[in-house]
Amino acid sequence: MIMKDVRLGIIGLGAEGGIYGRLIKEGKVKNMVIGAICDIDPAKKILAAENYPDIPFYDNYIDMLESGDIDAVVTTVPHYLHPEMGIEALKRDIHALVEKPAGVYTKQVKELNEFAAAKPELTFAIFFNQRTNPLYQKLKELIDGGEIGEIRRTNWIITTWWRPQGYYDQSEWRATWKGEGGGVLVNQAPHQLDLLQWICGMPKKVYSNVKYGYQRNIAVEDDVTAILDYGNGATGVFITATHDVVGTDRFEILGDKGKIVVDDSKKITIKRLHKSESEMSSSMSMQDVMKIFMSEGASDIYSEEVIEFNSVWGAQHISVLENFAANVLDGTPLIAPGSDGINGVTLANAIHLSSWLGKEVEIPVDGDLYLAELNKKIEEEKKNPVTII
Repeated sequence: MIMKDVRLGIIGLGAEGGIYGRLIKEGKVKNMVIGAICDIDPAKKILAAENYPDIPFYDNYIDMLESGDIDAVVTTVPHYLHPEMGIEALKRDIHALVEKPAGVYTKQVKELNEFAAAKPELTFAIFFNQRTNPLYQKLKELIDGGEIGEIRRTNWIITTWWRPQGYYDQSEWRATWKGEGGGVLVNQAPHQLDLLQWICGMPKKVYSNVKYGYQRNIAVEDDVTAILDYGNGATGVFITATHDVVGTDRFEILGDKGKIVVDDSKKITIKRLHKSESEMSSSMSMQDVMKIFMSEGASDIYSEEVIEFNSVWGAQHISVLENFAANVLDGTPLIAPGSDGINGVTLANAIHLSSWLGKEVEIPVDGDLYLAELNKKIEEEKKNPVTII
């Protein structure tokens, strides 16, 4: 029997699960229908009955996986549960679309990846919707095509995550080591960590300065500065925070043949050098340099192109869901294979571990060491819980 539509099971009818449910219900996602909904909150059962009266509802996700109502599942649940639920779905021959981040620590994500690799006939993907953003697809195309030559430096300031104290006070699990497994790195910035390595490659070493509960009454990180070493001389800086109310989103990539700057995830500015910087350095006299910068202007050394993008709300989520369905139905290549999820988790773990140990750490991180240090944080949190005022 040929499957016409993928019956998706939504685990967790919260903010994200609600968005996906609405998009599918409104017929905006090709080749996908809602097969069932699962949530442990009784209030969500009432909500589901109102909005999805004909859709089976479960309060236990294993029961849903074994119901026969679904072909695939999306895990819109707390971060620690993504690997466990992904494995349980795949174990029952259910296709799995895990939310970001793929997990909290690399050891659990590696287990998920290895299990998925043993089931190659099933679709395993991760919800990195920013990979479907035309701007970042264009940026990757430019870098992969060698438009600015070999990368020398990356700089990403992404501080547009302002969250007031009230955000953290909404529930006891939020912004805790036990509940979320971290702060801005695992909650707000996983998309940027994924995009950074997807476009520019994985660094070899990380050194970080991380502030925990710096400007908010929380146990986890709310301010991060990380220095990246790509192993070939190239370096990078990644800065993120949740206390900048007038936040910045600026991504710069410097290469031997030019520079690309992304502003507010809306505009790409490409400055292409007429000659590579290396060639200019070896062939120009100081007199030539004075001419360029004192009189004739920089236009003699580079051309500039600006590309602006308009983002349509929901389009990226739809693209991921449609791509996932297409892979299930006809093998269309995935935009974000599930196995890629470990890369962003690796970066987040490396940044945490560097700050905990006070030294530069190598990638891939020591998974056992990271988990041991994380468990120490969880134990400290139990003994000294953050008091919500």
